[in-house]
Amino acid sequence: MKFSLKKLGPGLLFAGAAIGVSHLVQSTRAGADFGLGLIWALLLVNLFKYPFFQFGPRYASATGQSLLDGYKKMGNGILVAYFILTFATMFTIQTAVTIVTAGLASSLFGNLGFDPELGVKLWTIVILAISFALLVIGRYKLLDSLIKIIIITLSISTVAAVVAALINNDTPLSFTQVLPKETLEIGFLIAFMGWMPAPLDISVWHSLWAVEKRKDDAEFNSDSALFDFNVGYIGTVILGICFALLGCLVMFGSGESFSSAAGEFSGQLIEMYTSSLGDWAYILIGIAAFTTMFSTTLTCLDASPRAMDRTLELLFNRNYKRGYLAWILLLVLGTIIIFFAFASEMGLLVKIATILSFLTAPFYAIINYKLISSKHTPEASRPSLKLHILSWLGILFLIGFSIWYLTIL
Repeated sequence: MKFSLKKLGPGLLFAGAAIGVSHLVQSTRAGADFGLGLIWALLLVNLFKYPFFQFGPRYASATGQSLLDGYKKMGNGILVAYFILTFATMFTIQTAVTIVTAGLASSLFGNLGFDPELGVKLWTIVILAISFALLVIGRYKLLDSLIKIIIITLSISTVAAVVAALINNDTPLSFTQVLPKETLEIGFLIAFMGWMPAPLDISVWHSLWAVEKRKDDAEFNSDSALFDFNVGYIGTVILGICFALLGCLVMFGSGESFSSAAGEFSGQLIEMYTSSLGDWAYILIGIAAFTTMFSTTLTCLDASPRAMDRTLELLFNRNYKRGYLAWILLLVLGTIIIFFAFASEMGLLVKIATILSFLTAPFYAIINYKLISSKHTPEASRPSLKLHILSWLGILFLIGFSIWYLTIL
């Protein structure tokens, strides 16, 4: 299949949503605390989550409908469960990604003339306002175009930062893999895998974006949808490894630990990189970090309202003309309220969001697999035997790790 940047879209939006807290925060922490010892976890969870993410664009390209439409065919109970789970997590997730973005903006661009704590809060409002305007004015078309620029920018800057760190490194890298044994370490491992590369409900977002892409591009068929997905997915894996490498090269063995406050964390992150690589790296790391988090903030702010609006339409069998707008406004207001109340507890918010994502993963894995294997999916688009086997292993893996985590609480 001939490569064309124009043909890409939903896969890059998936990457934009995925490459955020899981990469900048969790992967960097993994590298800082364990060196390259958790690469096995990064690769394993990406492998076992792969089919359930892929089923989103697979179903959308085969039927012209989102996964939510498929859930409706399987019974309203699944849609209701999806609505409850999403409503319970969407504000925490949006706050977790926005709080990191605001902290980075404060470190990079200053505090708008105020003290650091107030500066971060004001940046929260500014970032949400900009994202809101982009989505309401430009809708999917602008988001599709903008994400290409953002993903290319963050990819180039991140890879360049890794190369610079490797050049400056004079300590041999250890590839010895480790299995955490302490309760706190196991808790981190679960959180790390919870959002690596992303929560499984992003498969629903991806299917919604794929439906929108089909409206704009009649040639966006099953082959191009899967190619688009694979480009985005492989990109998230590579960049996850890059951030783990950065954490390992810059912080492993340094004895440093991250602050849980947004502004302090962001300044600390950039300062550690520049102190190791030199002042010239400030802009490079700043661009990589900020574009990483802004892409996640923007795509999450689009996707959750889009999904909630479609869920209500299906549940009540009616079209809400301003449903998308109403949900975005609700999400923005909820995010600001939570942010102002818990700005100093960024670490706790991230931990809650990532653990919730991991514990709900088996639910999304099972219903996505049941849908793509059912009569509601055209036979030609159902999984191959290899994908069936990988799906079974993935479901067992996700359930097993969830039970393991619950037993150590």
